[in-house]
Formats: sequence, structure tokens, C-alpha cells
Amino acid sequence: MTASTPSSSRRTRRRAIAAAAVLAAAAVAGAFALTLDGSGGRNEAAGESAVVSGSAAPAPADETLLALARRDPSDALAVGRADAPVVMIEYSDFQCPFCGRFARKTEPELLRSYVDKGVLRIEWRNFPVFGEESEQAALAGWAAGQQKKFWEFHDVAYSKPRERNAGEFSAENLIDMAREAGITDIERFQADMASGKARSAVQKDQEEGYNLGVTSTPAFLVNGRPILGAQPTATFKEAVEAAAKAAGR
Repeated sequence: MTASTPSSSRRTRRRAIAAAAVLAAAAVAGAFALTLDGSGGRNEAAGESAVVSGSAAPAPADETLLALARRDPSDALAVGRADAPVVMIEYSDFQCPFCGRFARKTEPELLRSYVDKGVLRIEWRNFPVFGEESEQAALAGWAAGQQKKFWEFHDVAYSKPRERNAGEFSAENLIDMAREAGITDIERFQADMASGKARSAVQKDQEEGYNLGVTSTPAFLVNGRPILGAQPTATFKEAVEAAAKAAGR
């Protein structure tokens, strides 16, 4: 491994600062009307982005953010062609209700309209922010990916609203979810969950998000353009289509 030079470290810090500035600008630019399942004026829960009413003016794409797309054909936590013209990076927590809403209501439409047609690739990033059960669910998702069942596990975990930090993601329930997702080697699943590789992978995703200034879930980058919160499906479709057009598709 090549050692980092002082100049390369400074460049890395500058890129991180620039990326965080883009995300911050996107948050400031949006006129966010927070709605928690129709509750109107209640405060947003720490660590999660509420639904956003209306759409903010799109922030310009940033080369630093574009470069975050891994485009690894072997990435078990990604779906869609590695060379798709549009990549959406998703920072999510399995205990986040707004992430669940996105998974149930918006993601299926994006899969049908864009992923299946080779236009869009979705790359998941584990961003657990709600404590131990979130951490364990993230490790379980990674472990499911080792048996090529991440997205099946994702769909099971998000199949219905779940009460947070109330045992929904206990060790026993995670095994039940794994079985429902079609994972046959449960011993391997448990070993993968407990492995250093799993913790390193989750930590890598977390650090990437924190370096960008992500503090709540869900958060997205569509070809380097930030989208914060579980916005309406139309907002995501507009972002994907604009990115595809910019990419010449």
C-alpha cells in the first residue's frame, strides 16, 4: 500500500470539505415542510429526514460527489448495471421509518422505470444512526449480501413499519428475516454478521456519509446531486431523468 503524502492528505480534506459544502447548500436551499405521517407541526426526530413537500431547486453536480459512485460489478449492496449513466447513492438505516417509506413506495417505481432499463444503478450505503439495533441490522444486511441476498433482506426488513429499538431487529428476528429472504446458510450468515469485515464495511459507509455532512436518513446523491429526505416519487424521477439527459441518454 502506498503511504499518503501530506499533499494527498490535503487534497482529500479539501474534497471532503467541498462535498460537505454542497450537501449543506442543498439543505439550506430547500424549503422543507416537515410532515411526520400527517402529524404536521411535530419536530423531526433526531437522525431522520422527514418527507419534503415540494421540490427544492437542484444543486449543481459536484465532481467530488460524482466520484463516490463505486460502480463495482461485484458490489452485493448495489442493483443495476455498473455502467449505467445514472448512479443513485442511498444512505439509509433499517430502523428509519422514512427510509422504509421510500423502500415501499418509491424504490419499486425506480426499479421498474430506470434500473430494469439500464438507466439507473442504486448503491446502498449502511448509515445506522439509531443505536444498537440499527447497527445489528446493518451488519445483517451486509451478511445477507455475502450470499447474494441483500436486496431480498432489504425488502423483508422494510416490508412494514417497525417500532424502533423495541426488539424488531433482535438477533432472533434478524435470523427470521434472513430465512424469509431466502438465505439458506444461517450459520454462515451469523458468522458473517459477527466478522470484522462486516464491521469494517459498515464503518466505511458511515464514515463516507459523515465526511459529506450527512446527519439524517434517508439521504441520496443522484449523479452527485443531493436529495435529502423521503421526497415524493416524482422528485426522484425528475432527478434521474435530468441526470440521464445530462449524461446523453
